Amino acid sequence: MRYAILAGVFLLFSCTKKEAVSETAEHSDSPVVTVPDNNPDTLTEGVVPISEPETKPTDAFRVVEGNKIIKTINGDMIPLKIHDEFTGDQQEYVLKIKNFNGNKISGKILPENPEMNIRFNQIKLANGDYDGPFGREISHDIKQKGEIWLIVSKSNMASGETKGKFEIELH
Repeated sequence: MRYAILAGVFLLFSCTKKEAVSETAEHSDSPVVTVPDNNPDTLTEGVVPISEPETKPTDAFRVVEGNKIIKTINGDMIPLKIHDEFTGDQQEYVLKIKNFNGNKISGKILPENPEMNIRFNQIKLANGDYDGPFGREISHDIKQKGEIWLIVSKSNMASGETKGKFEIELH
């Protein structure tokens, strides 16, 4: 029984995904990528339909470890929109961006419920330094290329619902 569960987990995480890519009028030189979660039951949930789709393989993975949701993407996928959901009161969302080559990262959180208590709490830079807290929007200069993390969770200085669906837009 244990081997069957391990085999199922291995197969789930060994699958590769393709994301929809197209150009927008705002950023005609930058593709917009929508990244669905890795749950096979909701592969179409959270995907924004884009006209004239073109596919592109990526390293987008979603893992849940206790109260942490960890999503890993490549820096060349930005700009993009990510749809996800907090189902618990103390959840934290860690967006790991590998191979980030830009000079600046900016983004915003758009919760389905405007009263949701959610914000960018911290950014972990490629050199290991942290900065934060931020609000629902972030704009940060990046001095060193490499892996950066955006950490999203509730604000302990505010009240409001901590469960619900949200979208993260990165530029």
